[in-house]
Amino acid sequence: MAFWPYIKKRSGKMLSKIKKYRHGFIIAIYFVAYLILFGYLEQRPVRAYHVVHTVFDDMIPFCEIFIIPYLLWFPYVVITVVYFLFRNKNKKEYFQLIFNLMMGMTVFLVVSYIYPNIQHLRPAVFPRNNIFTQLIAEIYRTDTPTNILPSIHVFNSLAVYFAIHHCQALKDKKWIQRGSLILSILIILSTMFIKQHSVIDVCLGTTLALFGHLLFYPQRVDDYEEQRAMAQMSKKKPEQNL
Repeated sequence: MAFWPYIKKRSGKMLSKIKKYRHGFIIAIYFVAYLILFGYLEQRPVRAYHVVHTVFDDMIPFCEIFIIPYLLWFPYVVITVVYFLFRNKNKKEYFQLIFNLMMGMTVFLVVSYIYPNIQHLRPAVFPRNNIFTQLIAEIYRTDTPTNILPSIHVFNSLAVYFAIHHCQALKDKKWIQRGSLILSILIILSTMFIKQHSVIDVCLGTTLALFGHLLFYPQRVDDYEEQRAMAQMSKKKPEQNL
């Protein structure tokens, strides 16, 4: 008899938590849909791909050590989303982050569908044999060199950094913000150094991230412009007094 009240109590707590964090289903459902659509794009028959290449790509050397920040991208994005969902009390900041991520990833899917693209930057033979090149070989085996434009590694890294940078709960934690910026830069560089992306992919991924910043953080941009204008006015006042 005592078993049923216990089950009822536990069920009530579980339903309460589901209701409290139900907004987390938005990004979860989108991520599943994204994986399905991305899998389709990777497997669909394509008559001809547009080759993505610049002369700058040939100037960038292959450097296998950058596989470390490249692989850190996934936990970096996931941990940030989990923090904004469960730990950060500001729901607006959570929605800014996930809608920004969803916008950029949707743009990527649309571009990949209407403009099939490919790169031929990967080395045929690795210059060295070590644990890092073995990890890159596994990445090459599981991830085709198609559908690379714009770079989701670049876009998501910057979108996550912008969310952390504008997070009110983290505004005084400079080490987190600086660490996020450094990691984002390393991830961006890694996409080129391990020959997963072209410079064009990186530039377009960055442009898309900046657009997302303007779209989802307009108040922050306005505040920055206001502070800049006030600083210029304060500089002019002493000159007028002279």
